[in-house]
This record gives sequence, structure tokens and C-alpha cells, in this order.
Amino acid sequence: MCGIVGIFDLRASRAIDRALLARMNQTQHHRGPDETGLHLEPGVGLGHKRLSIIDLSSGQQPLGNEDGSVIVVFNGEIYNFQDLVPELQAAGHVFRTRSDTEVIVHAWETWGPRCVERFRGMFAFAVWDRNRQTLFMARDRLGVKPLYYAILPDDFLVFSSELKGIMAHPGLSRDIDPYAVEDYFAYGYIPEPRTIYRAALKLEPGYSLSLCVGQPLALPTRYWDVHFDKVQKISAPEAAEECVRRVREAVKIRLVSEVPLGAFLSGGVDSSAVVAMMAGLSDTPVNTCSIGFGEQAFDESAYASRVAAQYHTRHTVGIVDAGDFDLIDKLSAIYDEPYADSSALPTFRVCELARKTVTVALSGDGGDENFGGYRRYRWHVYEERLRALAPLSLRATVFGALGRCYPKADWAPKIFRAKSTLEALAKDSVAGYFSSVSLLGDNVRSRIFSRPMRQTLAGYHAVEVLRRHGANCQSEDPLARVQYLDLKTYLAGDILTKVDRASMANSLEVREPLLDHRLTEWAATLPTHLKLNGREGKFVLKKGFEPYLPNEILYRPKMGFSVPLAQWFRGPLRKRVDNALESPVLSDTGMFDLAYLKQMMRQHVAGVRDFSVPIWSVLMFESFLRRQNER
Repeated sequence: MCGIVGIFDLRASRAIDRALLARMNQTQHHRGPDETGLHLEPGVGLGHKRLSIIDLSSGQQPLGNEDGSVIVVFNGEIYNFQDLVPELQAAGHVFRTRSDTEVIVHAWETWGPRCVERFRGMFAFAVWDRNRQTLFMARDRLGVKPLYYAILPDDFLVFSSELKGIMAHPGLSRDIDPYAVEDYFAYGYIPEPRTIYRAALKLEPGYSLSLCVGQPLALPTRYWDVHFDKVQKISAPEAAEECVRRVREAVKIRLVSEVPLGAFLSGGVDSSAVVAMMAGLSDTPVNTCSIGFGEQAFDESAYASRVAAQYHTRHTVGIVDAGDFDLIDKLSAIYDEPYADSSALPTFRVCELARKTVTVALSGDGGDENFGGYRRYRWHVYEERLRALAPLSLRATVFGALGRCYPKADWAPKIFRAKSTLEALAKDSVAGYFSSVSLLGDNVRSRIFSRPMRQTLAGYHAVEVLRRHGANCQSEDPLARVQYLDLKTYLAGDILTKVDRASMANSLEVREPLLDHRLTEWAATLPTHLKLNGREGKFVLKKGFEPYLPNEILYRPKMGFSVPLAQWFRGPLRKRVDNALESPVLSDTGMFDLAYLKQMMRQHVAGVRDFSVPIWSVLMFESFLRRQNER
């Protein structure tokens, strides 16, 4: 696991500022504290920070081919690299290392841009081919590893693993993108390809970008997608058996490491399944770690301990106190742009805990997206059945009116909180799902923004992110469509961003076997009833792991990885929020209706409404603005 940066001259072969490249590279020291490498030649500068995992003695980067005409910088792991070596040797290539990085170099020489189709793993890399005068960049299929880039006014391209890498370049404009602000307050993160800055972009998962000196600027090219329209005929027992086999194989190929390796263990289905497979593949006890919470409502550590005891792991538990909010300012430094998933706090702590004993940790991320585990999937399928009973025009009239009249009742039992459901039924499928996933609904977003900000948006609405991806989904199945949307947005923009930054801030590599692309492709072919069976999500995964895990782990209610925001804002963080709302960095943007933000805080403190999510979103945005002003 590493950090990569680069400067590339799109116009000619101008000299690269070595000191500038080194500064860009150094911003990502946490991603690779073991070694630093730079490569410079006319028109190209590549930088690398290394966290040594495989081939500790000779895997240094930037790494070149035999004559130095092809150079690569790479972040990630190619799990099938050993399988590709004989094929590449047969093509005449000579290997000088035992690293997966060198496979990328020779794969590029052999297969060109299609080399990415041969790689199985998590990766973001850039290859410079001097003979072709081409810079080729690519990101893994599901977006486990990040890659940011920008085209500067002077026709230089800069790229890096984190936004801070390219922000170290003085030529990059810091102008904030108002569309990104709308997206942030809708989703809690900024979906690809946008960043918070107009001038910077994220390379989307499953995309590559090929740039040739002196040629017109090319657009990113999609090399992979997941298809939900090729449903297979398979029985539940057959699918359950095949699921376990595929999970075991995905875990096995991720156990290759020359440094200590372990796993996160939350006590949920996904991480427990990964640990069960690791235990069966390991001759020694598996290192596991989990986070417990001082408040029982947020604590899953007892379930994690149950699995740890069953598989005799070396288990470590860290306790997050209800007042553990000291990381708030640090989060803005870690994520570089506004990020409102409050589970980033415990995620950072579990990575911090894991790094005390291991350098590589396996996680259970991806199980919900692949196998239909989120509760919102169940609600969406129910809502789609109701939408099918009447045309949109009628639903918009009837349910829209009911939704407007129905009181907002955050304090009431869920059965009485029908307002959001009624509003969702008044919309089409994509807009209805947007209502389910958006952190701040349309009404709240429109009220927190100032009139000038609303005018600047000029009608832009964050639902367009989902509409763009929804147009590419080939299935009409309601569950498949929202799984596709989450794989393209929430997974990469929220979940994997959270884990990458939290782990890399602690110089820890995290591997996600449940996001092996072959497993994802297979899961997409499963009939809906094998994923969502009645009220039971992840049906086939749970049935498959019944021989390995107790029912109290497999079939208990999903808890999530959350923190007690509502209590914090009525207690120890109240003054912090008040100070943020008075902050000049917030008012100077001109984006917000500060009077409404303060009213929102008063109502939250009084217990009239639960505004903890919008308050947290504003708090994290203000923290980002303050840090930006300090640069």
C-alpha cells in the first residue's frame, strides 16, 4: 500500500520542478513511511511513498522495465500477479523483482491499455511509456484505491492518491464547486468524479485515462462494469455452497504478505465470515480487533468476542468513550474535502488499534452491496411494488399532498414516521431511492442554503448523480437497480473512502475480499430472492455460513457502526457547534442561511427535532473551510 503523485506535461517536454514534486509526494508520507522514490525526465515527474508489504527487499518504486522506457508508480495489490508472471516471461520479459508492481510494467508492454482487464486486485497506478509518449492511469473496478487528478491552466497534469497531493501544487485553483457542495449535503460525501474543487477530479472506479503528449485531451474510458441482467438459474443450497467457496478463495488470495496480517471483527455477518475463512486457511491464530462503545446501544463488541472465541483468534478490543470526539478536526486533514459519515471516528480508532499488531488487515466491506444487506433495500422493494399500482402523475398528486401534510416526527416510533415514505412514493424510482439515501432531504437542503447559493445552483439537484448511473444499469429489477447505484456511488464515495483514509492515516493496509470483482460479478447474477428473501437480506451469504457461524451472529438485527451524535450536540459538543455557526469562514462563503442553521441547532438542543445529521454535516464543512484557510 502506497501513495503516488505525478506531474505530466501535456504540451511538450518542459522541465519538472523536482522540489515541487518532492513536496507533493511528502504530503502522503503516512501512506508509505517505509521508502520514498522519485523519477524525473523531461516532461514527466513521478513520485512514490511506500508501505512495504510484498518483496520488501526489491519492490522500490518508481519501477521500470529492462531499458527504463516504461516507468510505473502503483498503489495497491495485484493478487494474481504470480499467475501472470509465466505468461509475461513467455512473451520475452525478464523480471528483476518478486513484486506485483513489475507485473504492471510488463503487462502494459504486452497488452497496452487492456492490461487492466488482466489484473485482479485493488489498484491505482500511472504508467509512463517514453516510446509511445503516453501516460496511462487506471483505477480498480470498484474503487478501493483512490486517484485524483487535475489539468492545470499551463497544460500540466497533476495526479495523486489523495487530494492533498495535488493541492500542494500552487497552480491548482482552490475555487469551490457549488455542485459538489449540493452533492455533499445530499449524500454526506462528494461522489465521483467531482471533488470539492472545480479544478480537481477523481478518476472513477473501473475507468482508465490515456494521455499522449501533444495530442487532444482524452476523456476517461470505462473498462469494466457489473451486470445484473444475466440472472442464473441456481437453487438456494447450490448458491450457498458456491458463495462460501468463492468467499474462501477471495480471502485466500488476500493472505499473501511478508508483514503481520489480521482482520477487523465487528461481530456482524460480513467480517465474521471473513474471519471464519481466514481461520480455516491459517496454521496460526488469526489476529483480530474490534471497537467497543461505552454506550450499550452502539456496542457490538460482545458479538465480536463470541466469534473470536469460536475461532481462537488473538483478539484485541478497544473502547471508544461516548466523549471521544477529539478527532473532529483531524478528520478534515485526513479526508481533504468535506466528509460527513460520522462512523469515520470509530473507523479511525479501529485502524489505529489494528496497526499496533499488524500492517495488513482484512475487512468485511462489500457484503451489503453485493448481497442486498441494507434495510433500505427492503423498503425500496416495498415502495416499488406500491409505485407499480399507480402512474407517477397520480402518485405525485396524492402522496405528495399527504407527505406535505404529514407531520415530521423524528421522536416517534418508526411506524408513525410515514412522512418520508409518503414523499418517496410521490416520486419516480430513482428520486424515491435518493430520498432514502440522502442525509439531508430536499427541504432541509433548500433551507440551509442562502438565496445566492440556490441561484448559483441554477436548478442543479444532487439526484442527477443517481440518474446518470441509473441510465447505465441494464436490469429492471428493483433490488438490482439500487445495488448498482450503491456500487457506483455509496460504496466508492463513502465506505471505501472512509476505510482508505482512516487506514492510510495509520499506515495500515486494508484488503476487502468481499469486493473481489469476480465475487461481485457472480453475486450480480443471483436471483433477487437469494439476496433479499422476505425480510431477510444477504440470504444466500447467511445460509452458506450457517455451518461456520452461530445464528445469533447471522440473524441478529443489523446495528451499523455509528456514534451518539444527538447526545453530543445537546451536551459536550454544543459550544463547539455554536462557535462553528458563528465562524467567519462559514459566513464568508455566502452559501448558507445562518439564521436557519442557528434555529436548527436551537430546536435540536430543545429536543423538538433530531437535527444531528445536518448539524454534523455543517460542522464537518466548517472544519474543512478552516483547514483550507490555514494552508
